[in-house]
Amino acid sequence: MLTISNHILESAVYLPSPHFNERPDPQDVSLLVVHNISLPPSQFGGPYIEQFFQGNLTSKDHPYFDEIRHLEVSAHCLIKRDGSVVQFVPFDKRAWHAGVSCFEGREQCNDYSIGIELEGTDDLPYTDAQYRMLTSVTDALLHQYPNLTESRITGHEHIAPGRKTDPGLSFNWQRYLHALHDK
Repeated sequence: MLTISNHILESAVYLPSPHFNERPDPQDVSLLVVHNISLPPSQFGGPYIEQFFQGNLTSKDHPYFDEIRHLEVSAHCLIKRDGSVVQFVPFDKRAWHAGVSCFEGREQCNDYSIGIELEGTDDLPYTDAQYRMLTSVTDALLHQYPNLTESRITGHEHIAPGRKTDPGLSFNWQRYLHALHDK
């Protein structure tokens, strides 16, 4: 099992993001939101997601970056195509991943959620390594944060319908949730 120490996943590469703040209630970690991201869109690899979440993205590498480099966005973790994990924000802090959002009638999901980004797109399959690591990270989070339960795992598309579409139709919820039950 993966270990979380001081709200950091010990096996992750930790690259602190400036895009976070304190939660209104640091004890209220009660939702897990699954996302996807690729930079440039539909391209994998490279340092661009890390640069984006750290506020260091420049337009010299791709024209699309001009459209997004001013955004102050972060997630708690990124799971790359090879299953490696980068953490940007400690789990007890508020990362800026959900935006305008609502889960079960409660708005501002960033206040009480953990955001995990999968390197991917809505329409390309995720890798076996990503599913394995997402399951392992989720299992560690479920053990660390008692208010987080399997029934409180959702996609960005579900908390921001009409505005967001990730992790998309290519994400196999049944596979992921079944793997959690097998742990």
